[in-house]
Amino acid sequence: MNLDPALCRQAVLARDARFDGRFFTCVKTTGIYCRPICPARPPKPENCLYLPSAAAAQEAGFRPCLRCRPETAPDFGAWRGTSTTVSRALALIDAGALDAAGVDRLADRLGVGDRQLRRLFLRHLGATPVAVAQTRRVLLAKQLIHETDLSMAEVALASGFGSLRRFNEVFQALFNRPPTALRGAGREGAMQQGADLCLTLGYRAPFDWKAMLDFLALRAIPGVEAVDSEAYVRSIEIGGLTGSVRVRDEPERARLRATIRFPETRALPVIISRLRRMFDLAADPQVIGAALARDAHLSRLVAKRPGLRVPGAWDSFELGVRAIAGQQVTVGAATQLAGRIARDFGAPLPGEALHPAVTTVFPTPEWLARAVITGMPPARAAAISALAGASLSDPGLFERGADLDGSVAKLRALPGIGDWTAQYMAMRAMREPDAFPAADVGLLRALDLGEGRPSVGALVQRAQDWRPWRAYGALHLWMSLSETAPSNSREANHAIVA
Repeated sequence: MNLDPALCRQAVLARDARFDGRFFTCVKTTGIYCRPICPARPPKPENCLYLPSAAAAQEAGFRPCLRCRPETAPDFGAWRGTSTTVSRALALIDAGALDAAGVDRLADRLGVGDRQLRRLFLRHLGATPVAVAQTRRVLLAKQLIHETDLSMAEVALASGFGSLRRFNEVFQALFNRPPTALRGAGREGAMQQGADLCLTLGYRAPFDWKAMLDFLALRAIPGVEAVDSEAYVRSIEIGGLTGSVRVRDEPERARLRATIRFPETRALPVIISRLRRMFDLAADPQVIGAALARDAHLSRLVAKRPGLRVPGAWDSFELGVRAIAGQQVTVGAATQLAGRIARDFGAPLPGEALHPAVTTVFPTPEWLARAVITGMPPARAAAISALAGASLSDPGLFERGADLDGSVAKLRALPGIGDWTAQYMAMRAMREPDAFPAADVGLLRALDLGEGRPSVGALVQRAQDWRPWRAYGALHLWMSLSETAPSNSREANHAIVA
């Protein structure tokens, strides 16, 4: 990735938040790397080196700043949409792909050679896959030290270090001090609340949090999810253990705050990764908005909602079940069907959740594969059973494919899943930014601007200019339609029923 030093310098002098996470400033005289918004006095230009990622900075021998805390910067974003392979690889690394296996195995899963994968990472992130994984581990540990009262042993375990000894060695080498010495540096004050753990997740402003909550509230599965005026709460299950999580916005700091109630701290990397995907925290509103603004109508919609994100899914299988259950029914009917499935086949959430309405864990594929589902057309129930079986036989069912067509084709091969359902799953569960259900009635209605609805072919042609962000274009159109259509209209909500 080529970075213009003059442009980077201007961003640093202005402390321009639009560039936060797009590059890091490495200061040769101090050995420290900083975010563009660092409050420290800008270093002299001749002492600066600009690199595209925290991993690249650490691999070059620089250590993270204790004032601006690079671990809280928004996720990688400048390259998004330019390398599907890197995006897929990062999602797998977040899920622990390099914890017990090497880069060669990761490359096999992606369908590329390991040398090619390294070249792609160096081109887009300035660091190797192993360096990216190690840096994320270090930065998560640093965040836990600053934001929680976890013991150092718990921090080491939660951030993926194999032992406390290795954890201490890495921090001593990187910071020239033990990790305990960092607890007082750059500390906001512990955000731990009893047994609960609170962490912050940065994003690039703007973020239309109200639109996100409205979207999720309309689809909140009774017993599993709850939305109040400021936060989203849900039950979670990882590795057979259960808990709950609550997320709210802190717009003045351009971050979300997640309160996590879970019995096992080593699950934190998975929980954080899922939250980032669910709330689309890697999105770059400026890049996406500029692409969509090439369409005159979308330009007006983006101006109304510049921070609109595509809501993801906490659990891909859960989203898939809901998408199938909600075919050809209203949003409200889909919500009730999903709630009935959770009530009949899910498990009670032991202990007290972070919201009194959250009482149930959504059923896993193992539970639904052997369930007899009633209350919906038999073909739809059979499709859910088939999805459960496919999820068990293929753990990578919801992983992004090498391309969008491959991702959609993999889902469409399952019984009861047509193009609309597959595109919707790809959009929210697989995080395919270019997923686009072109035949959707809602999209066609939203583009009826007084001259009649366009044909599907005309819509496909028009949306070519939106690529690779067609999913965001679709969401803007759906949101514009929801402003004028009643929420119980089947036609108006067919597009976003799940």
